[in-house]
Amino acid sequence: MKFTMESPIHIAPFSIQIEAEILSDLRERIRKTRWPDQAPGAAWEQGTDLEYLRQLLAYWADEFDWQAQERELNAASQFRADLEGVHIHFVHEPARHGHGIPLILTHGWPSTFVELLPLVPFLTDPHAHGIDGPAFDVVIPSLPGYGFSERPRQVGVNYQHVAGLWHRLMRGLGYDRYGAQGGDFGAGVATFMALSNPEAMIGIQLSNLEIAPYTGPGARPMSAAEKTYRERNEAFCNRNMVTKQSSPRSPRRLDTH
Repeated sequence: MKFTMESPIHIAPFSIQIEAEILSDLRERIRKTRWPDQAPGAAWEQGTDLEYLRQLLAYWADEFDWQAQERELNAASQFRADLEGVHIHFVHEPARHGHGIPLILTHGWPSTFVELLPLVPFLTDPHAHGIDGPAFDVVIPSLPGYGFSERPRQVGVNYQHVAGLWHRLMRGLGYDRYGAQGGDFGAGVATFMALSNPEAMIGIQLSNLEIAPYTGPGARPMSAAEKTYRERNEAFCNRNMVTKQSSPRSPRRLDTH
């Protein structure tokens, strides 16, 4: 890939190191949880089942091995870049052999970069996994305020703003053209990367339509498959809205989406 850079950005290696005192404090606070009474009725009818939640927190406090997870996560090549005064955490794994196609992957909410790490070996070394396809230089940033990325000191950090940061990051890594993939919030970011700077984009792949496609005057007719997808997507969004509205009616609900 041709090396281009509008202006240099500061990039430093990063590794995850959570102090033992912080972990000890967290476990102690989990153990001191003040539990409510069991809600009447069948389990999960009014929200999260109390016994399930007790078992989950007991696992977090006494069984979950953070140090093992930390070692596993630190096997990935991680960095932090200073983008407009905010330190953005990202993973950068080049193709194992030769030049790869640059590809930036963006997670959603309430996800993290961790969910995308299993894709790295398949994308950077496809032939080693029996895949007949091109290899990629993979970049996986953490959204501002997520994971090990700093929270911005400003308002208005939306899809479009983050798309601009990601373009800056990719240029700072030396890529002039690249692809983008995203799901949930990441799909919105990837969409705006294409809308705001299409010349830099090889293409985008979306796990979902976070931003509805334009269907007004001048738009090409949608195919049957696209119409079906839009209908299913709208149905999903309607169900999700019902779930959000159900929280006041289920005060003990623990949402995981």
